[in-house]
Amino acid sequence: MHSKAHTVFICHDCGARAAKWSGQCPECGAWNSLAQTTPSKPSTRPFGHYAGECGVKPLAEVARTDEMRFATGSAELDRVLGGGLVQGSVVLLGGDPGIGKSTLLLETMARLSGNAPALYVTGEESLRQVALRAKRLGVRGEGLQVLAETALEAILATAEEQRPAVMVVDSVQTLHGAALGSAPGSVAQVRDCAAHLVRFAKQTGTAVFLVGHVTKEGQLAGPRVLEHMVDTVLYFESDSASRFRLLRAVKNRFGAVNELGVFAMTDSGLREVKNPSAIFLTRHGVPVAGSGIMVTREGTRPLLVEVQALVAGSPLTHPRRVTVGLDGTRLAMLLAVLHRHGGICTSTDDVFVNVVGGVRVSETASDLPVLMAVLSSLRDRPIAQDWVMFGELGLAGEIRPVPNGEERLQEAAKHGFKRALVPANNKPRRGRSPSGLGIVAVERLDQAVNTLF
Repeated sequence: MHSKAHTVFICHDCGARAAKWSGQCPECGAWNSLAQTTPSKPSTRPFGHYAGECGVKPLAEVARTDEMRFATGSAELDRVLGGGLVQGSVVLLGGDPGIGKSTLLLETMARLSGNAPALYVTGEESLRQVALRAKRLGVRGEGLQVLAETALEAILATAEEQRPAVMVVDSVQTLHGAALGSAPGSVAQVRDCAAHLVRFAKQTGTAVFLVGHVTKEGQLAGPRVLEHMVDTVLYFESDSASRFRLLRAVKNRFGAVNELGVFAMTDSGLREVKNPSAIFLTRHGVPVAGSGIMVTREGTRPLLVEVQALVAGSPLTHPRRVTVGLDGTRLAMLLAVLHRHGGICTSTDDVFVNVVGGVRVSETASDLPVLMAVLSSLRDRPIAQDWVMFGELGLAGEIRPVPNGEERLQEAAKHGFKRALVPANNKPRRGRSPSGLGIVAVERLDQAVNTLF
């Protein structure tokens, strides 16, 4: 008689194993992350030196040369990568299906292939499909080598032979290695295949792009360790009704995190947006209540964004606090500060706040603009269109400074704003104020309310 095949349950987030299924992973605490699988023999492939060198050295004797970078031909992508693509780096690109991941990488590889050998590996499409997409995008790419393959051994053998400067693997969830018996996309396969691709990149100096699937929650599919193994993690984001695409870095060993690149999807592919502030600003024909302009900062780039608020009487016992693009918990805190230190109560009103353009604002510089927009809607009094503002609000009602205040003011002056409401400690020194921009510095919330209303 044949014994029943032994099965285990593996967590998709941390890779931990359990003998039986449970709703919560006993190791990382994630819910509904255990999936049944048949254990396979461990990989016997030699890893070699993971980062290309071995042996112990004093830190002072390690060569400290700058990373070798090369431009991708896209200023927005270079910005998100930290100034260009680093040799031997591994970049993981995630995003919703159809958002433009393959389009971006195909256009990038076609540009790079004119100056360096490039290899595009696809595991989800045939070579004919890739060629048709390239034709639709107007991409020629005579020097771009294309391979349709999902076997890890075949991909590594081809890469060893071609020795490309840049390689794309679309996607890591389609790969499978012969040493593991599990199906493609499983925790073990994704982790093992990614580890060998990272080792190849570090030893040969080839820059590798890995395309990753995302779950319905918007997180990268596969084990969480995948994001720790790579050098850079990029997310493609977009509002469902918008043609604009936001490329955001959430991890970058060679540059700033939270850097933002903006693209527009057109019939002929992705096009860079040189002036993102222009698409996030809505200049109304006449001033409207509940609208304010704030200066936020994404990575090293200041952005002018419109924040809109709607305050309406609520029939509910517990009025709603709804935010789009902002932290809902922080809105509730700001409304409490407005009540305590501004004497303005919204406890019987529904409050809706939206950041125009699908941008997510996570920094505290949005506190002052959000409250001013809420107050504008509550009193039905528009804020003059030449006002711009930023500032953090403390629980004691103080207006606290935010980083890079002068750069924010310069961006506002460049777009024609005439007056700025800023924290007192963000007021530029004498002679350093942008030309044509009047600056009103405030220290308390009641001062800001009296200034605008």
